[in-house]
Amino acid sequence: MDAVITHYLHYLGFGLLFATLAAELALFRPAVSGEVARRLARIDALYGLAAVVVLATGLLKVFVYGKSAAYYGQNFVFHIKVTLFAIVFGLSLVPTVRFFRARGAANGTTVTYPAATGRLLVIEMAVLVLIPLLGVLMAHGYGYRA
Repeated sequence: MDAVITHYLHYLGFGLLFATLAAELALFRPAVSGEVARRLARIDALYGLAAVVVLATGLLKVFVYGKSAAYYGQNFVFHIKVTLFAIVFGLSLVPTVRFFRARGAANGTTVTYPAATGRLLVIEMAVLVLIPLLGVLMAHGYGYRA
């Protein structure tokens, strides 16, 4: 039953990753009100929590509940999947820092972000949507080298 819960939390974590990133994309503008800036910071914190859940449950799937770590180590699709997750993590650092710095913005103020922040969010989403596809490919046996 622990394996079922771990897998379920992994999928819920990914769902929350997508939902929070989509919310950030919907709210983001180069200039936002203080209220929106605070909301972006809260959503981004939830995004970070979801990433931790995905990472923790993913590690449990590899080392405790999934196929052997040797299987994953020999699966090039898994390596691509982990690399893409690391890329998304790296891309998310800049928006996270910017949203965190603006978390205390007062009502009635305008917070400005560099336009590149929005582009990073779009790139994050473009990369993030590939990760579940790679998981499906792995589940169907792709990438394993015996």
